[in-house]
Amino acid sequence: GRIGRYSVGLMSIRTGEVPGIGTRSTNFTVARIRRDILRRSNVGLLFTGRSVSKSGGGPSQTYGVDGVFSFYDNLDINTYWSKTSVPGLRGDDVSYRLQLDYNGDRYGVKAERLVVGRDFRPEVGFLRRYDFDRRFGLLRFSPRPVRIDIVRKFTFEGQVAYVLNRAGSLETRENQGQFGIEFENSDTFNLTYSDTYEFLRQPFQIAPSVTIPVGGYSFQDTQVSFGFGQQRVLAGTVSLHHGSFFNGNKTTVGVSRGRLELTPQLSVEPSVSYNRVDLPEGRFTTNLATTRTTFTVTPEMFVSALLQYNTSTRSLSTNLRMRWEYQPGSELFVVYNEQRDTLMPRFPELENRAFVVKINRLFRF
Repeated sequence: GRIGRYSVGLMSIRTGEVPGIGTRSTNFTVARIRRDILRRSNVGLLFTGRSVSKSGGGPSQTYGVDGVFSFYDNLDINTYWSKTSVPGLRGDDVSYRLQLDYNGDRYGVKAERLVVGRDFRPEVGFLRRYDFDRRFGLLRFSPRPVRIDIVRKFTFEGQVAYVLNRAGSLETRENQGQFGIEFENSDTFNLTYSDTYEFLRQPFQIAPSVTIPVGGYSFQDTQVSFGFGQQRVLAGTVSLHHGSFFNGNKTTVGVSRGRLELTPQLSVEPSVSYNRVDLPEGRFTTNLATTRTTFTVTPEMFVSALLQYNTSTRSLSTNLRMRWEYQPGSELFVVYNEQRDTLMPRFPELENRAFVVKINRLFRF
């Protein structure tokens, strides 16, 4: 809730024991407090913990402090510092970030330094990568031409990102340049060129029968896309992506963020991605097809269904969700998830299933 200039959040979850796989009953705790300062800034504290660590030892905790400082209309400074305490991991267990973001209409500048220590393990939450030091910079120029009636804005953008491990060795580098056009009818066009370096510390299995060996790889690719504005009956973004990929080549064709409005209450959002990868270690294709159907019963209630098929894992996933805002700020969710393996004969075999009911209530004092 909110008390004056303070925002406070507390959550506690207890999971049951599963003897067959060695999972112990565990308490998960999250506590958050944030205070508004100045005109549009805030500082906060965060604590997360679990009574049993992932290794099965004692408890693990994460502590952190963060701040968002906004000046004028377009200048933001985002920063945090965090530390973890996990059994068996001591030393380089700190993470921090400093980000400067100027996001004006005509000019944009962004600079960031993000560090995640080798032993930093927030066991309530998720990290895509450990043991790295990321430096990032971006420059943007977005003029609005007055003599071209069909164009609302041009965008020229360049960015560079370096990711080193904590020992100082380069693991990832990505240089990217982009040219974009935003038309007056809300359609968009984008042309992007990327120059990437990736070092693999261990073999990477990219497909069931294809593994990329340890080593450093440089590759370049170009992407062109055209987006149809949301005001159209049929909206979405069509893209073509082609270039070198590790020691081979990759071509991707896709339709994303598609939306077809059948009636004012019923809409369908299809997405399709086709990927063809040709490497010295092997050749393969992957396809991902997704369709989301949404029916708005009333302004306070909608029902949606998501169906997704992934050829890489041969899995068929289904998500059904109902949301009802029974009073302002208070909601009821009913969710059903299911995943099936299509490689089995006859009807796809069930892999997992979940049924979730969530209700929240907003109290005003």
